[in-house]
Amino acid sequence: MMRETTVFGPIFSRRLGSSLGINLLPEKGKLCNFDCIYCECGWNADGRGDRKLPCAEDVRKALEAKLSACREAGTPIDSITFSGDGEPTLNPDFPAIIDLTLALRDRYYPSAKVSVLSNATKVWREEVFQALRKVDNPILKLDGPSDAAVAQVNRPVGAYHVADIVRDLSRFEGDFVLQTMFLRGNGFETADWVEDWMAIVRTLRPREVMVYTIDRETPMKGLRKYTPDEMRALVQPLLDEGFQIQIKG
Repeated sequence: MMRETTVFGPIFSRRLGSSLGINLLPEKGKLCNFDCIYCECGWNADGRGDRKLPCAEDVRKALEAKLSACREAGTPIDSITFSGDGEPTLNPDFPAIIDLTLALRDRYYPSAKVSVLSNATKVWREEVFQALRKVDNPILKLDGPSDAAVAQVNRPVGAYHVADIVRDLSRFEGDFVLQTMFLRGNGFETADWVEDWMAIVRTLRPREVMVYTIDRETPMKGLRKYTPDEMRALVQPLLDEGFQIQIKG
């Protein structure tokens, strides 16, 4: 299972190129309100040894040091990406950290994008929504079109309703990236509900859709990936309608 320092990389991302990561969760643990069956960080229960969250000043120091060193070394950075060991918007300093990250990006790597990988569960909080509106790539997850589908794939902690997420995402007026995991195994597959998922895509009309599949070992055994050709066939109706879809196997 992966455990990341506060600032890590840059690493090559299938979706974002040379990506410098920011982890707003514990460095030696995991904190998430999802417990996804495919999470490369492992199950939530396996990451409870560390609960310390970095504050805004911790992130500022670590990020400035890394950006300065990368610029000095001539290391390319395409994206400064909030990912890490869980859901970044759970950090109470998230809005302040977005502001300082944008300022440091402008100083050191003005051509880099700032991206946030989020499960969208905290978009209802106004300060989180406004912070996500500031970044170049708010990449927001919806892995299933129904509460039952999400329960199978993401295993949310506490109440979760797809209708609420769709309502919250509609506030972006299409200016966001929708991210969806395609996978199969243990009695289900994404193809079972892709028609209902496409209906939500048509409602939200995101500027881009990222469709991807498992790439690393998963905590739940028996999961299987889709090939790029299989994913393309499933989303072909959306492609035919002009949606911008990035497909990563």
